[in-house]
Amino acid sequence: MSEDTIEEHAGEPSEKPETPPTADKPSAPRRRALPKGAARPGPLSGWVVLAVIAATFLAMRMMNPNRPVFDSISQTEFRALVESGQVVKVKRVRALESGSTYLAGERKSEAGAPVRFRVNLVPGENEKLTEFLVARGVSCPVEEEEPLLGPFMQQLLIFGVFAALLWFFIYRRMLGGSGGPFSFGKSKARLMDGNKKDRVTFKDVAGVDEAKEDVAEIVEFLKEPKKFTKLGARIPRGILLVGPPGTGKTLLAKAIAGEAGVPFYSISGSDFEEMFVGVGASRVRDLFEQGKKSAPCIIFIDEIDSVGQKRNAGGMMSQRVADQTLNAMLVEMDGFGTNDGVIVIAATNRPDILDPALLRPGRFDRQVNVDLPTLKGREAILKIHAAKVKLADDVDLERLARGTSGHSGADLANIINEAALLSARKGLDAIPHAVLEEARDKVFWGSERKSAGYTRKEYETTAWHEAGHALLQLLLPNADPLHKVSIIPRGRALGVTMSLPEKDVLNRSKSYFLDAITMCCGGRIGEETLTKDISTGAAQDIAYATQIARGMVCRFGMSDAFGFQAFIEPNALSVSEAPPPYSQKTAEAIDQEVRRIIEDCYARAAKLIKQNRDKLELLAKTLLEQETMDGRDVEKLLGLERKHDDVDVPAV
Repeated sequence: MSEDTIEEHAGEPSEKPETPPTADKPSAPRRRALPKGAARPGPLSGWVVLAVIAATFLAMRMMNPNRPVFDSISQTEFRALVESGQVVKVKRVRALESGSTYLAGERKSEAGAPVRFRVNLVPGENEKLTEFLVARGVSCPVEEEEPLLGPFMQQLLIFGVFAALLWFFIYRRMLGGSGGPFSFGKSKARLMDGNKKDRVTFKDVAGVDEAKEDVAEIVEFLKEPKKFTKLGARIPRGILLVGPPGTGKTLLAKAIAGEAGVPFYSISGSDFEEMFVGVGASRVRDLFEQGKKSAPCIIFIDEIDSVGQKRNAGGMMSQRVADQTLNAMLVEMDGFGTNDGVIVIAATNRPDILDPALLRPGRFDRQVNVDLPTLKGREAILKIHAAKVKLADDVDLERLARGTSGHSGADLANIINEAALLSARKGLDAIPHAVLEEARDKVFWGSERKSAGYTRKEYETTAWHEAGHALLQLLLPNADPLHKVSIIPRGRALGVTMSLPEKDVLNRSKSYFLDAITMCCGGRIGEETLTKDISTGAAQDIAYATQIARGMVCRFGMSDAFGFQAFIEPNALSVSEAPPPYSQKTAEAIDQEVRRIIEDCYARAAKLIKQNRDKLELLAKTLLEQETMDGRDVEKLLGLERKHDDVDVPAV
């Protein structure tokens, strides 16, 4: 039920899928050629070799052709054979592998050929059986069973296994293959092909024109280096793309690779680290070694803040390991070695936590800000994504762009996609503007909850609450124009009143902030006018109004009590943080000034609503009937039409 201004969160336009590099790419690092007809081993071939050796060993033990075959007989049968004189010879055998003892011998057969037999000895009966054999004059020497594989064969098999493993791993390392236990130090960078037909170019990037101009020099240098070198100019070795999450930093780096047509190595900052110490530094060195072989090339490190954080002397073990990786990167970017032709592009949304040594000229010479798009940029982004879907004739992308102030390309792409899904669900042939508006509201505030089960009284309270916001939005001279008011629950809000800035505003005046606080008070006053009571529905309004008032006092110097002063409070993460840079007496004075501003605005809002109570009641009753109203319909209903400055946006 709170007043919501249409703000955007960072996002990134949809990106085209990466394409694997072509095998005949002239600039790609070459691997050692194999003999004709030989196949290069795959990542799993080593483990296949081990499995084959193990299976062979087991098969040799189980299927030994020299293993004797015995007829197993009982002691009773054995005694009968001895008494009849059919036993030729017999011996007691100790099995070294199982530890058991048995009798093995030969007896006469009807065909005349001896037949081998075996008698399992029973504990407690062995002495009686021995006495029986001695009494019958049968010799029974004791022997140890020879293993299935002799000592020489066992040693030979072990030597063969180790020789196969040694040959395999050395062969793999000579070929530069990936995978296996010895590949931890290899870089995980992906090589992109900049010559594919579906590559990303600057035409696919919109809303960041200034950033494109800054990085265009890199492309021009890679294409025509003599144009710069003849004047003694040196291209920046590193470019750091800085901006909110999803503003198109990664897409811009891909566009650079697509425009330049050079090898493009892409890796994330988290890919450098593993559970083994020293792996990160080894991967950094391997990455730059690949880059030197492919120069001129571009190395793109996404989310570099995960590996480039400020070093902490004497920290924990994990921190020292991360410092080793960062030190290796510092040396590779600007050390004694030369990396001519290797340009490093990195992206981050946390430049404040990066190590100063990484940001100095010679490493990252230039920082390019990739900010949220302006009105023209948002319209250009919408046009790029709208070209992939079918729009109706009534679609106004300029109006939609004005209603997405503060948001970026990914949010806009998400709006277009949600609108396409909604249109398909409704069985439409094209996407109308109303569905685009519905998709925008769904992305920003959530889906409508028409089946939430609210009572009639709750709907009435919501209608009077939102009517109070909307009425003040029209009465206050410095407030943004009213765009839409709805009492249909969305997300966590029971209702929403949306304003629509007619153009991008870089500076806000004191009068604007005072009107914004006054407008926030309208919801609580509207509820109180109907119910003579107050509810929790104004919680978000109260928080927003307090935030604005405290910012006016502590940050912008818009307070009569303090004047041209700033009291910026630190973002304390723990109680050990430094205290605020002002006294307790000043803190109490700040609280009193914030309270005074809010109370003055509340009294102003109450006065305006009291003077226009008939309009408040009319709007609330209409909202109960229609549930959602356009801002211009509300203006006509209340007779408060205001002049709209339709901004002419040139085509991009």
